Amino acid sequence: MLKLYNTLSRKKQIFRPLSKNKVNLYTCGPTVYDYDHLGHAWNYTQADILRRVLEYNGYKVKQAMNITDVGHLENDADTGEDKIEKSAREKKKSAWKIAKYYTKIYLANRLKLNLLKPQIICKATDHIQEMIKLVSRLIQKGYAYKIDDGIYFRTTKFPGYGQLSGNILKQLKAGARVEANPQKEHPADFALWKITPPGTKRQMEWNSPWGRGFPGWHVECSAMSMKYLGATIDIHTGGEDNIFPHHESEIAQSETATGKKFVRFWFHPRFLKIEGQKMSKSLKNFYTLADLEKRGFSALDLRCLFLTAHYRSKLNFTWESLAAAQNALNNLTDNLQLTTNDKRLTTNDNKQIKNYEKKFLNAINDDLNTPKALSIVWQIIKDNKLPASEKKQLLLEFDKILGLDLNKIKPLKIPPKIRQLAEQREKLRINKQFIQSDVLRKKVEGLGYKIEDTTFGPKVRKIPNSQFPIPNKNN
Repeated sequence: MLKLYNTLSRKKQIFRPLSKNKVNLYTCGPTVYDYDHLGHAWNYTQADILRRVLEYNGYKVKQAMNITDVGHLENDADTGEDKIEKSAREKKKSAWKIAKYYTKIYLANRLKLNLLKPQIICKATDHIQEMIKLVSRLIQKGYAYKIDDGIYFRTTKFPGYGQLSGNILKQLKAGARVEANPQKEHPADFALWKITPPGTKRQMEWNSPWGRGFPGWHVECSAMSMKYLGATIDIHTGGEDNIFPHHESEIAQSETATGKKFVRFWFHPRFLKIEGQKMSKSLKNFYTLADLEKRGFSALDLRCLFLTAHYRSKLNFTWESLAAAQNALNNLTDNLQLTTNDKRLTTNDNKQIKNYEKKFLNAINDDLNTPKALSIVWQIIKDNKLPASEKKQLLLEFDKILGLDLNKIKPLKIPPKIRQLAEQREKLRINKQFIQSDVLRKKVEGLGYKIEDTTFGPKVRKIPNSQFPIPNKNN
């Protein structure tokens, strides 16, 4: 049985979808006004692991992910400048070009992280009419009202407001992630549609029954999820910072519009820390995948690091931990490359193989316990009774969850000179001429390769760049 922690119930529950073998999964995507950073990568990788686990359990997953390319204002009180329009002004580009550019970067980074592609990727600007229809329905039902700067949702009329976050209306005060607007009926009321102020010209604005303007951030996800996945969806994912007010507001407007439960399971990975601190450009710890690549790391090294932590724990990213993850991934790929050197026949020990499969399945089905799943991977690698061919079979099967692209690993091509030195060194070692063999080992390392002695004979691999001194983080 797959058990998932549900933010709504605040406990782990056995997951059962509405439809027997189908799962509707909605993923809150990025606001494309700047480069996506490591915190985004952490969040979207955990959503990817969730989808992989669902599919591993035999479910057919229909995943929709939004791209917010309009309407996300600077603060949660629906005030301030649109983040994309602000970025466009600062960079002296059009808002449309800014959104297109950062969307392209984000999708490229998803490929590098080996994230499964959602069947539906929907942009907010392509669904303005769906949002206008949803707002109109809320007005007709008496749950929305108009003030000078837009249409707002009447939270006091929705009794369940606060059920997800715990921020019930009686406790919400002006200034606590929401600010007082003298025209709003309650500080927690949120914008469904923002009206462009008189004399102002925005780059992104549309006609509506209430005046020219643009949609509120929260209404986007409701309109698009209902269009592609229906009134009730099985799982909704998003970062911990989305719980309030974004997801809380989604519930209110969606359930008001349809009269049905909006989401059955809410999935929220915790925040990612950077060397013990919150990520911030002012602290110079705002890192992107491009920053990692400049230091000799890959996106899959980062994914391997993410697998070492549970999604409901606050992973602390450090360059040292990333280097350790890179070494672990190298060791894993080395063991797969050694398959051709293992001349033993398969044991056909189905009992042992089934035991590993059961342990792995139990781990991932226990609220996506990837650290435990990884520990089982290393048990398999260290199992000397299991031939490499059977290890490979298990590791490739488990990689359907891990997503480390192990099926694309090819035998390492060693330069003839390095191979010759390794062979000479092995002959000296066999003859117990250890001082001379150590000299050759150091010579090979000086050329950027490392020799390791295994039960299958000497193993030669290239030393990754990140094993050399890591640059100062402020450089």
